[in-house]
Amino acid sequence: MSLPPDPAAQPAPPAAPQAVAVQAAGADPRPALPAPPRPRLLERRRGLWLGLFIAFIAICGVVLLGYVGNRIGPVALAVGVAAAMLPVPVLVSCFLWLDRYDPEPVQLLLLCFLWGAFVATGVALLVNTSAAWAFERWGVADELVGVLVAPVIEELMKAAFPIALLFLARRRFSGVTDGIVFCGLSATGFAMVENILYLGGYGYASGAAEGGVAGGALAVEAMFIGRVLFSGFGHPLFTAMVGIGLGIAARSADRRVRVLAPCVGLLLAMGLHAAWNLMATLAQDDAYYVLYGYFSVFMPIFLTVTGIVIWVRSWEGRLTERVLPAYAAAGWFSPPEVIALGTLGRRLSARAWARRVAGDAGAAAMRGYQFAATRLALVRDGLDRGLRRKPEEIEVALEEERALLSAIEAYRQVFTRRDPMTPPARWDGQRYHVVFPDGVPRPVDAPPLPVVPVPFLAQR
Repeated sequence: MSLPPDPAAQPAPPAAPQAVAVQAAGADPRPALPAPPRPRLLERRRGLWLGLFIAFIAICGVVLLGYVGNRIGPVALAVGVAAAMLPVPVLVSCFLWLDRYDPEPVQLLLLCFLWGAFVATGVALLVNTSAAWAFERWGVADELVGVLVAPVIEELMKAAFPIALLFLARRRFSGVTDGIVFCGLSATGFAMVENILYLGGYGYASGAAEGGVAGGALAVEAMFIGRVLFSGFGHPLFTAMVGIGLGIAARSADRRVRVLAPCVGLLLAMGLHAAWNLMATLAQDDAYYVLYGYFSVFMPIFLTVTGIVIWVRSWEGRLTERVLPAYAAAGWFSPPEVIALGTLGRRLSARAWARRVAGDAGAAAMRGYQFAATRLALVRDGLDRGLRRKPEEIEVALEEERALLSAIEAYRQVFTRRDPMTPPARWDGQRYHVVFPDGVPRPVDAPPLPVVPVPFLAQR
């Protein structure tokens, strides 16, 4: 891979001040590590707005839970909260697993979850209740609210905060992976609060009114199986369509794609949601509809999207292998380092090696090194693809690139010079300079295929 010829249009990475130390000699300086190079979501001057936003979410949460508790009763609310919380750790863990290559700030992920849980559900509840009241006055069956109104307002509100992030903090969008994670967490929060209402109100409260505590428990169990075990993927699946569209828009330099991709994703989410609700409405008269729709339509869609998500998850690893060779040619990385960043398996092997030779500090430094290298590949790919067009945007990207390269050098110093089984060596962008047992450094050509070092202990 070669760098673009026009440095004004496509800025090239800075020249390496020195070769990469593969296993250098000398004392270990143990430099202080810089903070992980992550751009802040909001600058300090926007802290007030962030505080107001968090307060707004908290108020929405208090009002929403108060309304639901007043409607279904404190006991039903407690039962609904306990039951609705059970699937949340599983779903959140899935999205965190998806976000392992370039993890987003926990605060940002939490805001997405809380937005879906309290703001999106509060607005959707208000709109759906108002629509049901209006449909009743107009003589229209209120079942149509779930088909015509609920999918529109619910998907729009779940995706509102991730869409705002695309415009206000676009640097946080690395691609489709981040879009799915942001939208999926928002949808998970929405599903949790919706399940509180269903499990506590339509489940326990309704069952207890007819059969006492035992009847309420039985009703909750039946509804939990139907809503959580068999269809708990519904909201995240629908809103993931928007996340895919946002991710495509974030990595495209075409303005038409930036506008159309999120719109198409939102329409797909609304369409799938409406079809799901229609299936549930028709199933009230004939269970055949739900069985046919579930196994013939939605399960294939769910499995297809799951396959796409697993494939997309490794995209950032493949990106590092495609982009970082340009930095290797400039001496910033050695070829095995680039290859070792390509998959999570290789990254975990590298962390195990760093822990063996440099302890917990080495493992932490390797983790920071890998995150910084991934971010560097994303920044460079954005420059190469023309995602940053304004001079000030390009300058910000170049400044971030320089900061990432400095951080990578600092992280690397913690675990280099530590492995007694590796000879001191340096990479200059073209050849290795290896210190042989006689103490004389000699140049060695790089092999045609970079060797991925798999750390191991010698058998004696």
